[in-house]
Amino acid sequence: MTERCPVCSHEVDPRDPVCPTCGFKLLGATQAFKPLAMEAEMAPAGEAAPARASLAVVRGPKVGMAYALGSEPVTIGRSPQCTIFLNDMTVSRMHATIEPEDGCYVIRDANSFNGVWVNNENVEARTLRPGDFIQIGTFCLQYEEN
Repeated sequence: MTERCPVCSHEVDPRDPVCPTCGFKLLGATQAFKPLAMEAEMAPAGEAAPARASLAVVRGPKVGMAYALGSEPVTIGRSPQCTIFLNDMTVSRMHATIEPEDGCYVIRDANSFNGVWVNNENVEARTLRPGDFIQIGTFCLQYEEN
């Protein structure tokens, strides 16, 4: 029987001491849970709902991983508590955030050491557009709208 890592969601064997993908300590640290059934949230009247979008890792560790963006802010960093956990020393513990704003997504540098780069330009904040390449440490992610 296989289970999923609570950090990166990859399949793990219940006997594994750590996740082979992200290195999260599994033995004695995981808890079983089931997601609650929830109705889809509707955007309040007058606010544009953000486009459905995702980030895909196209270079660096974790190539092929994709992360869905929704209506909640997303944190990106080396801390396992981040929504998108990028386990590499070139990534700050709290590196960046992506937030829905006026029907778009905006990435913001969280005062990281190596900065956030969008299409080879160092940015403090930037509205993302389909096809944008985001460089965070050794990771390169591509933003796409679904």
